[in-house]
Amino acid sequence: MNFEEGEVLFFDKPLHWTSFYLIKKVRGAIQKSLKIKKLKVGHAGTLDPLATGVMIVCTGKKTKLIDTFQYQTKEYIATLKLGATTLSFDLEKEIDQIYPTDHIDRALIEKMLPKFVGTIEQIPPAFSAVKVDGQRAYDLARRGEEVELKAKTLVIDEIELLDFENNTLKIRVVCSKGTYIRALARDIGEALQSGAHLTALQRTRIGDITLEKCISPKEFIENITKQETI
Repeated sequence: MNFEEGEVLFFDKPLHWTSFYLIKKVRGAIQKSLKIKKLKVGHAGTLDPLATGVMIVCTGKKTKLIDTFQYQTKEYIATLKLGATTLSFDLEKEIDQIYPTDHIDRALIEKMLPKFVGTIEQIPPAFSAVKVDGQRAYDLARRGEEVELKAKTLVIDEIELLDFENNTLKIRVVCSKGTYIRALARDIGEALQSGAHLTALQRTRIGDITLEKCISPKEFIENITKQETI
């Protein structure tokens, strides 16, 4: 592989890793292996620390392809807990409110989900990388400051109900760039006249790059290290 000229790598991001940390570890391993001080490395689409799955990483001149990958359709498997909300819309923050769920059944969910398919308006989470007056919204939110974000237009191509049991809802979502699945969880909870937050998220596809084509960044780093010692 010629990392300086440019390569496109497909990773399965581990749970709790930030996207920045993955890039830092991969870049550091390559630089050490090639004995170079600088290398251009970037990724095509951030994943939250509590999300796993497909991350496309480009090096060298191939970083010019990042925008192309970012605008490709993405697929996620999301698990939502109904009846409770958190300030971050996921497990980063503790439950702040409890809502009734006795009225929710599979039929109601199947009737509601199609309302989110197509071109929709979505307000991003306060705990997101959206910039507000030059600062990341999540930095403001974590300092306890109030964050007001404007709705963005996006496209959801498909939502499939995979499972519903004990107020836990699992769905498959195919969507455009800029979709926040945490915000979708919030909106689904509201549409069900209840509340919801995300408990697990896996990105299973970007364009035609699926999880089956991805490798563990730990495995990649180990292989690079082995090559260095040979």
